Amino acid sequence: MPTPPDKVIISCAVTGSVHTPTMSPYLPLTPDQIAEQAIEAAEAGAAILHLHARDPADGRPTADPAVFTQFVPRIRDATDAVINITTGGSTRMTLAERLAYPLQARPEMCSLNMGSMNFSIHPVARRIGEWQHDWEKPYVEGMEDLIFRNTFADIRHILRVLGEEAGTRFEFECYDIGHLYNLAHFVDEGLVRGPLFIQGIFGILGGLGPDPENLVTLRATADRLFGRGGYRFSVLGAGRHQMPLLSMAAVMGGHVRVGLEDSLYLGRGQLARSCAEQVRKIRRILDELSLDVATPAEARAMLGLKGAGAVAF
Repeated sequence: MPTPPDKVIISCAVTGSVHTPTMSPYLPLTPDQIAEQAIEAAEAGAAILHLHARDPADGRPTADPAVFTQFVPRIRDATDAVINITTGGSTRMTLAERLAYPLQARPEMCSLNMGSMNFSIHPVARRIGEWQHDWEKPYVEGMEDLIFRNTFADIRHILRVLGEEAGTRFEFECYDIGHLYNLAHFVDEGLVRGPLFIQGIFGILGGLGPDPENLVTLRATADRLFGRGGYRFSVLGAGRHQMPLLSMAAVMGGHVRVGLEDSLYLGRGQLARSCAEQVRKIRRILDELSLDVATPAEARAMLGLKGAGAVAF
């Protein structure tokens, strides 16, 4: 008899560090806005909330723990969702900056990018005539000449100080097939133990394109490296590819990630007014596919998390 499919974990990436205020009036920037959108997304069905911070003065990405502490405890108190803190920050942050708040907070989960890469949305700048803030245009255009650094030594350090020492588990962000092999290397080294939660990312310039065939390739490669039962996979589709690729992932037995970090839109030409709108949309799709949505407690059990009572915020 076939194994019944998992309930589907919905992750929501609330704000990120890629989009800028000019791109959408609905992008949450202040601690209040981030908290409100995160809480609403959890109420809509997101079991995991993936969090970055923004400077409340002008919306630029920040790694300042003092900003994180203005909204993370508020989200914790208002929801049962798993709080997942970025270790990626932005391409302009040092590793020490990126880890400043995660090391303080010791969360249940953190994101972990599995390789250095070109990561850019610089062509978007050509379509914008006026910018709200002076920092935005050079920030977006400057991505063309930056590398998102995640060396083997960086990854090893994060696995040690957060994984081994803080009991944090990871959303392993894989932007390319080679990132799966990097993850397999750390499994072979004994630095990563299951259950693995692999986030396949499609549609970012510098990584895997949004072709459906790439999703099949990623899944087949993960099967070879880890065995079908050795991991759980989720999918992030950037921009307009969000809902089609997530629907495909769900049919294949995977989990899904939405949020204004990944796409500013709800549909063709329609800006999403909140992360919760995207959560509600993917939940409707899952319902139509006769798939059940995981609660935070069920997500914790599937991913082997240490529990909300074991964090430091």
